[in-house]
Amino acid sequence: MSKIKPHIIREMFSRLQAQNPKPSTELVYNSPFELLIAVILSAQATDVSVNKATLKLYAVANTPQAILDLGLDGLKDYIKTIGLYNTKAANMIKTCHILVEQHQGQVPENRESLEALAGVGRKTANVVLNTAFGWPTIAVDTHIFRIANRLGLAQSNTVEGVEKQLLACIPDEFKLDAHHWLILHGRYVCTARKPQCASCLLADLCPSAKI
Repeated sequence: MSKIKPHIIREMFSRLQAQNPKPSTELVYNSPFELLIAVILSAQATDVSVNKATLKLYAVANTPQAILDLGLDGLKDYIKTIGLYNTKAANMIKTCHILVEQHQGQVPENRESLEALAGVGRKTANVVLNTAFGWPTIAVDTHIFRIANRLGLAQSNTVEGVEKQLLACIPDEFKLDAHHWLILHGRYVCTARKPQCASCLLADLCPSAKI
């Protein structure tokens, strides 16, 4: 449960919105399928490295069937610069088989079906539902987990606990974009080892700020 009063939470997200009215993922994609594959690849990898790989991959294969036509070894050639590429390639092939055989080659817009795909857990499903389909979900990664606890928006040592508490305390009008604001804030301002409290637009509202 959040230890921050509702009007403070509203002020926090009002400031984040004013600074970045139309936030989005830094992954480059042009369809729900391209986003899904990019998010699968992004585990323990930077968005920059994923974008470099998918730029070349999507030029030749940006549908489930096209990736299946590449085959496992052909796919690996495109993603071998990304960490854990062997496992990710195998998961991508399995996911593409499921999409072709069960979903007519389309990315399903429901959590249960997404989480049934290989290499897709709750976080990846939330990213796809939020970014591709406009659901007010929050995909809790390491950045959001850290930010939520530092800001006092959540008090939990589990990912699902943080997600549940964030959804409970964030005003409805901010929920759609909250995922992106928090990730970007954690990536560039409220970093893990050396948070930039002196230049943080939330410092005066943050119980953890060191200024």
